[in-house]
Amino acid sequence: MQTDVVNNLNQVRSELPQTVKLVAISKFHPVEYIEAAYSAGQRIFGESREQELKEKVEKLPKDIEWHFIGHLQTNKVKYIAPFIHMIDAVDSMKLLREINKQAVKCDRVIKVLLELHIAQEETKYGLTFDACRQLLADGEWKTLTHVQICGLMMMASNVDDVNQIKSEMMSAYDFFNEVKAKYFADAPEFKERSWGMSHDYKIAIQCHSTMVRIGTKIFGPRVY
Repeated sequence: MQTDVVNNLNQVRSELPQTVKLVAISKFHPVEYIEAAYSAGQRIFGESREQELKEKVEKLPKDIEWHFIGHLQTNKVKYIAPFIHMIDAVDSMKLLREINKQAVKCDRVIKVLLELHIAQEETKYGLTFDACRQLLADGEWKTLTHVQICGLMMMASNVDDVNQIKSEMMSAYDFFNEVKAKYFADAPEFKERSWGMSHDYKIAIQCHSTMVRIGTKIFGPRVY
């Protein structure tokens, strides 16, 4: 199976331009699979449960960049703050405040992405465009010394309609340009456009994504 992981990883990598980072989504997959991908040069991995993440952090190399990709509850931030590289799905000012508070305690600056809700599905989390505009306009985020907003993330609707997926991703791209110009024109770190998963990453590349989150295509179906 580890051989499959490496082959799948290399296949995905061969399809990504230099400008697109790969977050290998390793949640629900064993440490051995991550080790296989690591041995093939992959350094960015994504997890969505803090307990599973903590266990993996203890067993795996220290130069891995861990991304927290799921919906993060404020009371769980403290468990991952000492080591998390980026929190990919921030959807409220309350969560930003808590990340900052825990990052201060750890004497770290934690990178985050603001999550947009664009997909037609109600199950998705995230900020509407207007809610995100409001959060940025209020300005409190500028006072958070230990949080660095590095861009936006979204999940397109899980549909077969390529045009719908494209339309949602391009609306996220247009919105990125809007807030970049208005709030982050002098912030080179605000550069990430995180959209694209196993089923739609090729479309995401066409829609100006800089970071794709791919799990199943690399690791296969969830193991546990």
